[in-house]
Amino acid sequence: MASAPPTVIVVDDDQSVREALQGLLRSVGLAALLFGSVREFLAAPLPQGPRCLVLDVRLPGQSGLDLQDELHRAGCSLPIIFITGHGDIPMSVRAMKAGAVEFLAKPFRDQDLLDAIQVALERDGAQRADDVALAEFKQRFESLTPRERQVLALVATGMLNKQIAGEIGVTEITVKVHRGQVMKKMGARSLVDLVRMADRLGVTAKPG
Repeated sequence: MASAPPTVIVVDDDQSVREALQGLLRSVGLAALLFGSVREFLAAPLPQGPRCLVLDVRLPGQSGLDLQDELHRAGCSLPIIFITGHGDIPMSVRAMKAGAVEFLAKPFRDQDLLDAIQVALERDGAQRADDVALAEFKQRFESLTPRERQVLALVATGMLNKQIAGEIGVTEITVKVHRGQVMKKMGARSLVDLVRMADRLGVTAKPG
């Protein structure tokens, strides 16, 4: 739910660190979920609304970097901020290359963490909005007839109505009718808008 409040998920095996972070987050009006290990985190459902993960690198069992890899393989785009008291340059490079928002060495400034959390929550909110938009495009696309989908794919290549007519063996007027229906069903305000939707959906066709 886009209207749900943001949540910061903290995974750190040091209880004092977890409690300190919870207090910091509460002081700025942010909800926190606390876990002492990757295993605990994976066993719990993710909260609704924008969220991010504040993750210790060294943890009992599975490490924070291993969790980052696992989430990536699962297609989970949960933004991650790493915190560590035992970091090194190769470790930070690996984390950042894999998409981490920030890599902070303990002790870090509270404001540095809060700034990173703000960036992470905004990133997650934008991604969630994009996912909702894509789901709507897919639903609209499902309402198209096979011929309308064919016309959409050819329009996305930049072909003119006359060219599309020759390609699929119908009259130009028929193409115009199909194209109008496609615009209406997809909710496209312009040709550029329609092509953008087709691109997001991966709808393509090569002339000939």
